[in-house]
Amino acid sequence: MLSLQNIQKKYQMGDNTVYALRGVNLEIEDGDFVAIMGPSGSGKSTLMHVLGLLDVPSEGSYQIDGKEVSKLGEDELAVIRRKGIGFIFQQFNLLPRMSATENVSLPLIYSEKKPDHDRALGFLDQVGLKSRAHHRPNELSGGQQQRVAIARSLVNQPKIILADEPTGNLDSVSEKEILKILKDLNNQGITIIVVTHEEEVGALAKRRIRMRDGAIYSDERLESRVSPEIETSVKVKSTAVIEATGIKVWLLEMLEHFSQGLQSLAANKVRTALSMLGILIGVAAVVAMLAIGNGAQKAIEAQLASLGSNLLVLRPGSVRVNGVAVGAGGTSRLSLEDNAAIGQRIAGVHRTSPNVSGYGQVTFLDKNWSTQIFGCAPYFSEMHSMEPLIGRFFTLEENQSHARVAVVGATVVRQLFGEKNPIGEFIKINKVIFQVIGVLPEKGVNGYRDLDDQIIIPVLTAMKRVLGKVYEDSIDIEVSPAADINAVQDEIIKLMMSRHRVPLSVGEDSFQVRNMADIQAALSESSKTMSMLLASIAGISLLVGGIGIMNIMLVSVTERTREIGLRKAVGARRSDILSQFLIESVAVSAVGGLIGIFFGWLITVVLSGIAGWPTSISISSVVLAFFFSASIGMIFGVYPARKASMLNPIDALRFE
Repeated sequence: MLSLQNIQKKYQMGDNTVYALRGVNLEIEDGDFVAIMGPSGSGKSTLMHVLGLLDVPSEGSYQIDGKEVSKLGEDELAVIRRKGIGFIFQQFNLLPRMSATENVSLPLIYSEKKPDHDRALGFLDQVGLKSRAHHRPNELSGGQQQRVAIARSLVNQPKIILADEPTGNLDSVSEKEILKILKDLNNQGITIIVVTHEEEVGALAKRRIRMRDGAIYSDERLESRVSPEIETSVKVKSTAVIEATGIKVWLLEMLEHFSQGLQSLAANKVRTALSMLGILIGVAAVVAMLAIGNGAQKAIEAQLASLGSNLLVLRPGSVRVNGVAVGAGGTSRLSLEDNAAIGQRIAGVHRTSPNVSGYGQVTFLDKNWSTQIFGCAPYFSEMHSMEPLIGRFFTLEENQSHARVAVVGATVVRQLFGEKNPIGEFIKINKVIFQVIGVLPEKGVNGYRDLDDQIIIPVLTAMKRVLGKVYEDSIDIEVSPAADINAVQDEIIKLMMSRHRVPLSVGEDSFQVRNMADIQAALSESSKTMSMLLASIAGISLLVGGIGIMNIMLVSVTERTREIGLRKAVGARRSDILSQFLIESVAVSAVGGLIGIFFGWLITVVLSGIAGWPTSISISSVVLAFFFSASIGMIFGVYPARKASMLNPIDALRFE
């Protein structure tokens, strides 16, 4: 039984208070067929909305089966609606993208966490529409759409059906059919409350209530009510026991919200595509930029590998004491004895390579080329990761015997030999004959210098037979373990100052030691910084895409306001609406992210193939881009989803 005591509903319009209901007192018993009548503005629709828990009174008491419901929260009212009240609207309020069966099943999504199409077909058969079960609303006549709405109101087997002008938009034939269905439902014991201004509709009711200016002025019993065949009641539960909880229930809810979200996205393909576009571009940019950055970093690392790891490079420095140069030519010269002393007297030095360099003219048959001549020890190739691609490096014995053997760079090979295999051929370096025994791996260009335009020969051969040098230009020193490199560096300086008798006052300028590990670390850090910069720029695209999703979702909320109102009328809680819109937003972002990953990969392939840029896509960058895109959808989808969930059911249903 429904009981209303002194119900008032008022609205504040500026400084004026407008009363839609004024002190309404009303009781409606189970099994009754009530027609609420009155002219437009009399308050009959507002009364129906209060009876159906779509709106709450400003004052007064409303009880259902002795339980006060006027002060319950929206989610508690939603649960009562889904369990015991069915609605038939004048505008039908069918979702256009769903079939008749799916529209009828809609309340089951919220009451039983999944649609039951077999049950929906049974109720469609009851209203004579089983043959049209798979048709969408735009394929049905007005009368057929209203029958679908009636079937939807019955699917949860409610105790009460509220009908707002159920025949207002129908022709006379359809009107008679709908009224007959309502009368049959009442004869089955269902309480029917009809709001109408048509006298012929009111004449079929068993009780007729007339309203004017928000108050009841006539309540007439035309026929005795039907006693319900099966006693049912609308249960009012506390918040703690509104719904069953548990992982299974939650998963069912999320699965159905996901299904509903995909249907909505599929029904608005253009809007969905536009929503995805911003995320797609952002993710593609992130993947491509990170790939370019990683590729550049690996290229730098490959070049740094040629410099060697854990290396110190000792060079002579300019030293003057009281204006007088120390050492011949004003420099502290490096000798072969210095090289030997470093290897023998300093702990932590694994091996050394004395080096000399200069330029020379190289000839082969009728071809000649000017290139760099580099003399070093046999260990040089291992220290600098420069093992020949073909052939071999020279040996310690060949260095000791001043052998005339050479390992040539790729540029020299192209200039002198073309496609011919150079191994075993004889060339002249500054008119001295050398035999080619190996070809160096390609290193590319470093700044202004071609690293492949060089010839490497034994250091003693270079000093005695080609370059005519007595002193070394530098000494490469490999330290093991790497942790000792700074201590070894200090020991080398002390040893050199001692051997060359350099005063402490000018010790800082006597010798220069370049720590290759520091250079590698600095370059690697610079590369990482550049990668992060590129990724940050691309990340801005993702943020812009997220804002785009928020804007599109806000538009979607506006377009679907009546749908939101309908879902709430059939029992959706705020959390249900929030979840559905949030899932839609995340789905758009996730799918856009996957497509963006593909296009990002495609961009890297094109750049690598056409521009020759080094690229490297890592799994971590792909995972990062995907989850970042999904997070963007969730973050920027919260506001539109919350706005949708906070809509008042009756305001949403009235939205035009």
